[in-house]
Amino acid sequence: MTAEDYLEGQVLLIDKPLTWSSFQAVNKLKYVLKRKYDLPKKFKIGHAGTLDPLATGLLIICTGKFTKKITEIQAQAKEYTGTIVLGATTPSYDLETEVDSTFPTEHITEALILETTKQFLGEIDQKPPVFSAIKKDGKRLYEHARAGEEVEIASRKTTIYEFEITRIAMPEIDFRVKCSKGTYIRSLAFDFGKALQSGGYLSVLRRTKIGEYSVENGISPDAFEKSLL
Repeated sequence: MTAEDYLEGQVLLIDKPLTWSSFQAVNKLKYVLKRKYDLPKKFKIGHAGTLDPLATGLLIICTGKFTKKITEIQAQAKEYTGTIVLGATTPSYDLETEVDSTFPTEHITEALILETTKQFLGEIDQKPPVFSAIKKDGKRLYEHARAGEEVEIASRKTTIYEFEITRIAMPEIDFRVKCSKGTYIRSLAFDFGKALQSGGYLSVLRRTKIGEYSVENGISPDAFEKSLL
């Protein structure tokens, strides 16, 4: 690749490591590309859809003129795999916060789990987690949450195309979900626990696909840096 290739536009598939923010991953690539190719200060680079620090997997990064494709890529269906822990909830619906309530799980059978997934297929109403980056009254929801402020969150429509349970080892269940843009898998975990007359939170999340792009073709930010040496 040449400097011109990156300026004209590239779609880079990155396998984002755990604990990295999407912003960190973009900055890392921006830094190594600028250092290698002496690119202009206003070199354009951005990602097509945030991935939480506690999630791993596919982060699509566009460079140069291809940053115009970001909206189009973001609109495509996404696929995730992960683990839901049943019998408890956390305020953030994942491991960012500690367990705040526990619930019985003795009544939960494999048949009940598989039957309950059907409730979540198709168009559903979903409330984003209070620990999310959506803005309300000029502040991000997680800022309100961390300040201990009560916020009324409106539910929104989202679509679940596929919801498959791939392993049951109570209290953990593994899943694969294909969903529309704007779906919160943390909210799905919370709502799934509730639908089972119990609780649920997300303990593992990995984005495997966005449209036709797959994480199988992605590389880590460090591997990308090494590939330029």
